[in-house]
Amino acid sequence: MRAAVLSAPGRPLEVVSRPDPVAAEGQVVVEIEACAVCRTDLHLRDGEIEPHGLPRVLGHQIVGRVADAGPGAGLAVGARVGIPWLAWTDGTCRYCVSGRENLCVEGRFTGRDVDGGFASLTVADAAFCLALPSGPADQLAPLLCGGLIGYRALRLAGDGAGRLGLYGFGSAAHLICQVARGQGREVYAFVRRRDDPAADLARSLGAVWAGPSDELPPVPLDAAIIFASDGSLVPQALRALAPGGTVVCAGIHMSDIPSFPYDILWEERTVRSVANLTRDDGRALLDEVARSPVASHVTTYPLDAAEQALADLRAGAFVGSAVLML
Repeated sequence: MRAAVLSAPGRPLEVVSRPDPVAAEGQVVVEIEACAVCRTDLHLRDGEIEPHGLPRVLGHQIVGRVADAGPGAGLAVGARVGIPWLAWTDGTCRYCVSGRENLCVEGRFTGRDVDGGFASLTVADAAFCLALPSGPADQLAPLLCGGLIGYRALRLAGDGAGRLGLYGFGSAAHLICQVARGQGREVYAFVRRRDDPAADLARSLGAVWAGPSDELPPVPLDAAIIFASDGSLVPQALRALAPGGTVVCAGIHMSDIPSFPYDILWEERTVRSVANLTRDDGRALLDEVARSPVASHVTTYPLDAAEQALADLRAGAFVGSAVLML
């Protein structure tokens, strides 16, 4: 197999040959069709999040087919599956037994604790693979983190959030904009100043307003989801909220949040974070997408260009999602 490997934080990914993985009990070997690139991959590559067990294969938005199955896997060879960020949980801690497996104290995560999808093959725990609908692999791959984390953030924003702000209109936001519009919500998109392509994409996907993230929207918002890793957006989003509104921080990494006056939090406004995802989030999103299809706006790269895809993500060189095609 071929894989783009991170040998040390801050070093470029190197494409190497490795022995093919072998499925243990309950596992499957997956031949990868596509793997979308996430900002978390960039945080791992740059050392902002600590990767475990280097060298490590990044990538946790994997679309592929089962090439081999270990004993008890319960998945047939040839089955099409998605492999998300959540790779394994112990199933016994107080978080797992209370329906919060995303907070499992022993949880393992694809592309951080176990090898991921910047490769031609990978091995995964069959119980954490998601059944996928039909469709092109490059369209499905961004749903497996950008879509899933965005969907969990949308759930936490509340059903009553009719006016929804999205800060950072990238891979996750352009997918969740479509889901939110399908639910009848008004979407207000916040982009970097002079980022006209992102603003144009937001409007084309149904956003009723798109403007710079340092400006206030034309009306108060019921909720805002921050996908960008800039902590200074938290007080900015609070200022945009109506009383009782919620700011949801959807990233795994964010720069420090600056101090802010109490009056922008008052009137029962809330700030909360999203951590990881559950398998229920995955099934719920895929069911919703089956009822109301979501189009992924993608830029594709070959495996050999994995480092370039991360560099382009860092530079904001594309809108929507980057996808490695295997």
